[in-house]
Amino acid sequence: MATSKFANVESAPPIEVFALNKAYVDDTFPQKVNLGVGAYRTDEGKPWVLPVVRQMEQQLAADETLNKEYLPVLGFEPLASAATRMLLGSDSPSLKEGRATGIQCLSGTGALRVGAEFLAHIGKHTVVYSSNPTWGTLYSLNVIESTLKLIYVIGNHSLVFLSAGFSTYKSYRYWDAAKKALDFDGLMEDLRNAPANSVILLHACAHNPTGVDPTQDQWKQIADLIEERGLFPFFDSAYQGFASGDLDRDAWAVRYFDSRGFEMVCAQSFAKNFGLYNERVGNLTFVAKDRAVIEPVRSQITLLVRANYSNPPNHGARIVGTVLNNPALTEQWKGHIKTMADRIISMRHGLRERLEKMETPGTWNHITDQIGMFSFTGLGPLAVDKLIAEHHIYLLKGGRINMCGLNTGNIDYVAKCIHEVVTTTQEASL
Repeated sequence: MATSKFANVESAPPIEVFALNKAYVDDTFPQKVNLGVGAYRTDEGKPWVLPVVRQMEQQLAADETLNKEYLPVLGFEPLASAATRMLLGSDSPSLKEGRATGIQCLSGTGALRVGAEFLAHIGKHTVVYSSNPTWGTLYSLNVIESTLKLIYVIGNHSLVFLSAGFSTYKSYRYWDAAKKALDFDGLMEDLRNAPANSVILLHACAHNPTGVDPTQDQWKQIADLIEERGLFPFFDSAYQGFASGDLDRDAWAVRYFDSRGFEMVCAQSFAKNFGLYNERVGNLTFVAKDRAVIEPVRSQITLLVRANYSNPPNHGARIVGTVLNNPALTEQWKGHIKTMADRIISMRHGLRERLEKMETPGTWNHITDQIGMFSFTGLGPLAVDKLIAEHHIYLLKGGRINMCGLNTGNIDYVAKCIHEVVTTTQEASL
């Protein structure tokens, strides 16, 4: 048999969260708990299709005027314009002056990719920075000076931007493992040393995976430094409304940059806040200093999308676009996202209270200080391994847990098991 021309292709490392989810599904232990997959779960541990989504699907199915024709290359305009308005706010200077536009993309990842390709090929940017750690990070365990250390290797942001044409990916410090908090001084030092024209990836709210966001005062200092150093902000907004239950609060950072007159792009996802994970509904918001550049920008993005996936899907876009353009449906949806956010917040308080009541070694205030779906627990890889192997509690190697995986039926068990591994494992936190 002839040797395959692909014989030298090396196997890529598995994507941790999907491998972890498969292990959970295959596990037959009755008390198993999945804290890995990044999706909302009800208090019964079930996926939730939002009632307003069910309502819209029935409405769309009954509408015989609709068909399955292609959308335009840049997508469903009622979605794109509403998503951009939701992000920037009705008082946005750039919206009022016609300096902002939206393009429907394939959820948040697709919006990141389209934005990255535009910045690399049209904007001629070559260097991108994102936080360490960042979303979708793969992990490697190395023995350094006889101590097992967890090393952050690569995240999905780097995969997206390097694949899109950026030549250099760097990271700025973000997580202070010792303090279990934001390493703001390290962040500022790294941005201060970034070359001019570098693209800076910023999580708009509910930082993934740490759940730690800058304060409003810190955001102002970050904006000052980005302006001073001539850097370009690129926001990743995956959790607007889902983080705090308040659309305006979760968009504060982006709107502040808009009020300062920054040019920027922002990738938006409706996977979490609409529960439309597999519909891949997203938007790329582009903000410029001059309205005259908007149409040329849209024309270039049209070519990028045409060469990539030609045009985006219709079904989820119509759901989101219709809801956001109907005040009554929007209010109904806001009630749903508050329900989800409130349940997550209650689980944060519940887990912290239980760990502190058992006098679990360490401090646990970071559980409630953090925001959004994810929490960086501070648990190290050995503790994580014990939770998985001995207690059938599945979480990522970095100690990140999905708070939605907790519920009133398993939170006592999870807290008890964390207490046990922290108490009996020397290396319990990084």
